[in-house]
Amino acid sequence: MANYVTGLFNFFDDGESNTSSKIVLVTGGAGFIGSNFIRFLLKKYPDYKIINFDKLTYAGNLNNLVTIEENPHYVFVRGDVANVKDVKNVFEEFNPHFVVHFAAESHVDRSILNPDIFLQTNILGTQNLLNHAREHQIEKFVQISTDEVYGSIGKGESCHEESPLCPNNPYAASKASADFLIRVAHQTYGQRVNIVRSCNNYGTYQFPEKLIPVMIYNSLINEELPVYGDGRNIREWIHVEDNCRAIDLVLHNGRSGEIYNVGTGEEWENVKLAEFLLKQFPESKSHIQFVLDRQGHDFRYSVKTDKIKKELGWKPQIDFKEGIEQTILWYKSHLDWIEQINSGEYMQYFKETYESRLTESN
Repeated sequence: MANYVTGLFNFFDDGESNTSSKIVLVTGGAGFIGSNFIRFLLKKYPDYKIINFDKLTYAGNLNNLVTIEENPHYVFVRGDVANVKDVKNVFEEFNPHFVVHFAAESHVDRSILNPDIFLQTNILGTQNLLNHAREHQIEKFVQISTDEVYGSIGKGESCHEESPLCPNNPYAASKASADFLIRVAHQTYGQRVNIVRSCNNYGTYQFPEKLIPVMIYNSLINEELPVYGDGRNIREWIHVEDNCRAIDLVLHNGRSGEIYNVGTGEEWENVKLAEFLLKQFPESKSHIQFVLDRQGHDFRYSVKTDKIKKELGWKPQIDFKEGIEQTILWYKSHLDWIEQINSGEYMQYFKETYESRLTESN
């Protein structure tokens, strides 16, 4: 399945001899956080070479990276982390120094509808990468996890890196399982690894199945804003650029074997967030529509971030409301990007997931 799309010749033959240059394999680099991270790396480390290894499922979009596709230090390789041959080929072809592993099936509703693909990609795919990373003796493997592995918590609580894992849906369970494989890689095989567990990300190029882009887009086109249950579930939010800065620090300076939580303390009830977003569109005719709640819907997530702040000096830099304003402006100026997505498989999924809930809840 693996095939190269951009930049391969220049990637190998740019005439550079800079010994500080690193080769970074980014899995899932065509997705939301992965594509933002690739652009971040190329800007901060112009000597680095980046391999974007992505299966291009419904949420993988190479348009996310159109601004850097001619960069001689960037190459896209289409491949599946769960396919042994694909992973073997990309490691042998490029021999990376680092692996940053974003590739995952990531939407909770989809995991409830079809958990099998989540187990294959998120668990088997992670082990497949670890096997080849060990064989090639890479310098660091960073697993991009989620705060959802800690499970639901009450108000006034926050999870630290040693909190027990209590996943409550197939997506979270598959990510928790992958995290344990990362631990085994370090404890048993001595591999240099880290795990990053962040709260909910928002920002540019986010696929419109997640809460904030759904609300923004529906407000733009005067459609209802679907909110699960009574809307009182609470999520913590971080701008994707702040998360990229955290991942970068962990990759280069994180102590091997350690887990780092990434959060902001910026918590919103889903209904309050929907109301806030709707106020940003005074001309919109949209309104909030409560829909049948998700099965096993976790009430609240929250993470302690003392460790990454103390050890690595990280702190969020983007104010939430300013970040939302920037994100809205981006979506308004990239409606063609959204339309290309909404003409495909996602719209069928959206209808199956949300229209059925509207019917059942009325």
